[in-house]
Amino acid sequence: MGGILYNSSELPTFTLTGLPGLENSQHWMFLLLGTLYIVSIVGNALILFIVKEEQSLHQPMYYFLSLLSVNDLGVSFSTLPTVLATFCFHLRKISFDSCMAQMFFIHFFSFMESGVLLVMSFDRYVAICNPLRYTTMLTDSRVVCMGLWVITRSFCMVFPLPFLLKRLSFCKANILSHAYCLHPDLIHLPCGDITVNNIFGLFIVVSTFGLDSALILFSYVLILHSVLAIASREERLKTFNTCLSHLCAVLIFYVPMVGVSMTALYGRHAPRFVHTVISLIYLFVPPMLNPVIYSIKTKEIRRRLVRMLVGTKF
Repeated sequence: MGGILYNSSELPTFTLTGLPGLENSQHWMFLLLGTLYIVSIVGNALILFIVKEEQSLHQPMYYFLSLLSVNDLGVSFSTLPTVLATFCFHLRKISFDSCMAQMFFIHFFSFMESGVLLVMSFDRYVAICNPLRYTTMLTDSRVVCMGLWVITRSFCMVFPLPFLLKRLSFCKANILSHAYCLHPDLIHLPCGDITVNNIFGLFIVVSTFGLDSALILFSYVLILHSVLAIASREERLKTFNTCLSHLCAVLIFYVPMVGVSMTALYGRHAPRFVHTVISLIYLFVPPMLNPVIYSIKTKEIRRRLVRMLVGTKF
């Protein structure tokens, strides 16, 4: 085989990769990623604090926003240890178990974000298409059940992945394409039959990202139909404006994901750093931009942020 053969009783280590071909710029890259981490962590922590403290935000839409912020913090903390080690300390080795744990959490939070965006789209659908039934349909208990459904579904989808990989033999150099462990990257390293892994991977992508994006699109078709039925142009814009933050969150999550998929399918001859950069955008941009978008577009959050910054009361 030309490599070292590992079986399930002798677990391999993996080598993480920074930016191929740009090794001399790794410190600058860490400064950039470090800035994104700080904005993401501070921004999402502020969202959680404001929703907790601001009584007017104790409603379903902002409970789901809090869940999105918790999820974005999870994404940031899942990648932080190995990104810090790779770009700042040049420590590129990671054990099999650590890699599996990181892969689990990265994909768990990715699937969870898709689910959170789906329940947020349902919230917007009810608020616009059935406003009189909003409080009776989205009670606190139902909001909790929807949140638990999102978490449980994500866990059940990702839980088998480490075990499906652990049963395989590894005989290659085990060099990863990123500074963190992702299932699409790891699945190319084993020497055994990966048919089951590929089929299960396709199943969870279709049943989460595929189904969620289709349902989100359907909800916006219904929302648009209701908005266009409003006679006043000013009221139409005002109503649709309540969806704008969520629509931006959907786009900044799904557009980079499509970019990652298209690069994997059709960009095999592209430089390796292109794949790395697109993957970084997918994992780093949504957690950073989500709190920024909601802070700008939500009057109550924006007002509380200003109050905190200037130290005065309105």
